[in-house]
Amino acid sequence: MISWFKGNLMDRHVIEALGRARVVIENGKVTEVGEPMITYCPLFKKYRGIERITRETIRENIEFRIKSFGMCTPQREIRMRDFLSFGVSEIIAMAVSKNYLDCAVLVCDGAGTTVVSDPEIIQGIGGRLSGVIETTPYREIISVLGEERVLDPKTGRIDQFEGVRLADRLGFQRIGVTIVSADDAARIRNCYGPRVAIFAVHTTNVSKDEAIGLFNSCDIVTACASRWVREVAKERAIFSVGNKIPVYASTEFGKKLMEERLKVIPHKKNEKEDSGDAPQPLV
Repeated sequence: MISWFKGNLMDRHVIEALGRARVVIENGKVTEVGEPMITYCPLFKKYRGIERITRETIRENIEFRIKSFGMCTPQREIRMRDFLSFGVSEIIAMAVSKNYLDCAVLVCDGAGTTVVSDPEIIQGIGGRLSGVIETTPYREIISVLGEERVLDPKTGRIDQFEGVRLADRLGFQRIGVTIVSADDAARIRNCYGPRVAIFAVHTTNVSKDEAIGLFNSCDIVTACASRWVREVAKERAIFSVGNKIPVYASTEFGKKLMEERLKVIPHKKNEKEDSGDAPQPLV
């Protein structure tokens, strides 16, 4: 029982969505939408029919997520099965289900950094969520995740390095973690070595140096709408999958996980990127 929770005095979430547009959600309502960095994403066209990304289509998409599964509200649905063939959450969920990893350190709206070992919860968090910058913790969400597995149940703090430390203290040996910063990836790798699998997400608009840093420290790197991740991958990726939003392996372990994912969806091929249906523009 979470005895400290007496109700939210402040209910505020800040996320990056659809081309890294900054979106603020307060009390279940979208109160701010920033300008997107890209105007087209093939995945949103395929799954949501969005032909052009604008502030209005972003608002509509976020309002759809709030209504359909309670994103950034106490009614958030936590469990989910596969959404994308090669999304990072699908790869991590598979890795845990097949005992390649013991748990994952993820960021969840309504909780912050948390340690998860249930594949359906891994998918439920990561498969439905954009990058979380700030969140308000909810008793309803944390009670499902387990208070001891949430880095800071009182504040919903987001800190992936400290999340890996929490997973280590909880006794997990093989840990997966999602990161958005090359510095965080390097810090985790230097401290924990290969026992932690590092997955780079939300790479849109990273610099060339950041892209190089991600390939130096991570096992798997998603391309998103990043020009530089795609460029660096030409030299550094040892395996890739995806013809719209490529996912790259930069270590043998990352390659192994991607090959195992291919076995689960055998109809998929190791397709080359189709630049004609990539996000536009690449930034």
